[in-house]
Amino acid sequence: MKALIQRVSHAAVHIDGTCVGDIGPGLLALIGIERDDTPERAERLLNKLLGYRIFNDDDGRMNLGLGATGGGLLLVSQFTLVADTRKGLRPGFSSGASPAVGEELFNTLVTLARERHAPVETGRFGADMQISLTNDGPVTFLLEA
Repeated sequence: MKALIQRVSHAAVHIDGTCVGDIGPGLLALIGIERDDTPERAERLLNKLLGYRIFNDDDGRMNLGLGATGGGLLLVSQFTLVADTRKGLRPGFSSGASPAVGEELFNTLVTLARERHAPVETGRFGADMQISLTNDGPVTFLLEA
């Protein structure tokens, strides 16, 4: 399971012109699910999402995790994160979870996140989404669980 995370001052996801998820300062996490991922990996990834120290403390140093700041968490499924791009000019997706398994694990991640943090917003699994964000920093990391 992978997450491309960005520290944001604002992020939103729209589907067919309708806003379905919107956060102020916090973390946008684009989630890629691979075929060997498990609910345990989803929990490990969530621990990283909430605890990864990318937010500034009072001294301006990146020492705080999302859980400590109370910022928003926007979770968006993104199948293309699991692409194999090592060869050629076309991505391969053989390592990606099936849509059914991917949706189940994404929903598990969302449920766990909502049990431990607020606010949590999401996109819609498998939908054509438009994401807007203001990256704060810029700060972007690729996390794996």
